[in-house]
Amino acid sequence: MNRRDFLKKTCIAGIGISIPGTFSSLVGSLYASQYADIGVARGTPPEAITKAAIDAIGGIHRFISRGDIVVVKPNIGWDRTPEMAADTNPEVVAALVKLCYDAGAKKVKVFDNPCVDPRRSYKQSGIADAASAAGAEVSFMDERKFKDVRIDGRALKKWPLYTDILEADKVINVPIAKVHGLSTLTLGMKNWMGIMGGWRGRIHQNLHQSLVDISQVIRPTLIVLDAVRILTGHGPQGGNLSDVKTLNTVIAGTDQVAVDAYGAETLFYIKGSRLGFVRIGHETGLGTMDLSQLIIKKVDV
Repeated sequence: MNRRDFLKKTCIAGIGISIPGTFSSLVGSLYASQYADIGVARGTPPEAITKAAIDAIGGIHRFISRGDIVVVKPNIGWDRTPEMAADTNPEVVAALVKLCYDAGAKKVKVFDNPCVDPRRSYKQSGIADAASAAGAEVSFMDERKFKDVRIDGRALKKWPLYTDILEADKVINVPIAKVHGLSTLTLGMKNWMGIMGGWRGRIHQNLHQSLVDISQVIRPTLIVLDAVRILTGHGPQGGNLSDVKTLNTVIAGTDQVAVDAYGAETLFYIKGSRLGFVRIGHETGLGTMDLSQLIIKKVDV
């Protein structure tokens, strides 16, 4: 037990003794506080490290309840095979679908708004087949299901967003970690572009603030960052195996800013503060990029 945890436990125990009727609720709060903020699992296969990363922050039952309709939102932006690391690893997506059903989910939906032909992207990425085999409802996004949502952000005042995301009981954001020509990196917050309708190119004029604005509206239940393979060059679509680095790592957390900051620093050796969307997210209170304040649990599988 470190000094911070010792003081926390001592303080709560003292309060519980001195204030009648508060002890049981405070013990519950203490128990919840002992979960790691970020779980990091390394090893193989992808299914095992996905589960291990989530177990490190409390396990899937902490996030998914019986009867939930869950959206698992991967990056299926490009018609690339998994080896190219342009899309989320299909085994990670399938593992999340299975975990949600294990926790009692009623339905798990998987979809994205690709940058190229959806049918080719869904097939080439391996995600459609893997997610379907795990029991997910895999669908192409329907233009009729986008609706204007009031955002009132600094850059975006409203934007058409996908209703299946808005109406889901729980949302799991499952991006792949890769480089990007405009945003430097694609991580969790950047992955929300896949639920935006309209001409998404317009947000490139103020990309970092726009990503934070969208992230203020879409709050994920869980973020699972796929770093089984990462793309280190020619992002976001890659196309050359020499740009791919195999790390066999999955990172899980609930704070969008923290997960992106941790991914940037540990996978690409880029300080979170150097990424505009991370810095702005921290400054506006969306989350924290100060990793020294977080409990990070690392697991080898």
